[in-house]
Amino acid sequence: MNELKYDKLVYRFEPEYLAVGVDGKKIDNGDPQAYFRGACQIPGSQFNIGYGLVTQPGVVDPYPHKHFADEYLIFGSGTLDSDDWDAEVKFTIGVGDDAETYIIDCPTTVRVPAGVWHCPLEFVRVTKPVFFQPALMQGVFGGTYMMPDGERDMYYNGQIKCVLDPEKKCTTCKRCLTLDWRKDVPV
Repeated sequence: MNELKYDKLVYRFEPEYLAVGVDGKKIDNGDPQAYFRGACQIPGSQFNIGYGLVTQPGVVDPYPHKHFADEYLIFGSGTLDSDDWDAEVKFTIGVGDDAETYIIDCPTTVRVPAGVWHCPLEFVRVTKPVFFQPALMQGVFGGTYMMPDGERDMYYNGQIKCVLDPEKKCTTCKRCLTLDWRKDVPV
C-alpha cells in the first residue's frame, strides 16, 4: 500500500494520565486526558493543546511561569451545558505585587498573553466534571518557570515517543520544531 501524502498531518489521540509535573514530582491524577503536543507529533506545528475532564480537586500547576506565545485556558462544564457547572477553580495572573487571583465559578476562557506570568492553577472544588482545555500557540509546551531555587526554562511533552526516533521517549530537545513534515520525518 502506498503511503498517504498527508498522513503526517494527522495525529490520533491516545489517552494520557498526568503522572509527573514540570518539576518532576509525581501527580496523583486518575483523570484521563488527551494532548496534541505540537511539533513533536506533527513536525513544524506551532500549536499545543490538551483536553480532559477534571473530576477531583487538585493543583494542575503550582509554579508561576510564562510562555513565549499566547496561551488560552478554557474551563467548561463536563456536559458543555453552562447550567451544569458546579466547581471552583483558583487561577493567578501576575506575580508578587502584580498578582491577581481569579475564582472561576462558571464556564470561562482566559487568555494569557506571551510573557505574562501566571499560575498557580488549582481546582479547589469539583462537584461535577470540568472540561479543561489549555491551548498554547507554540510547538512545544514550556517556558520560564519561577521555581523555589530560581527561574528556569523548562519544557515538557508528557510520556510520548520521540518523532525522530520512535524507540525513544521525547526529551523535549526541540529538534522537531525545525522539521518539515513533507521531508524530515521518518515514516
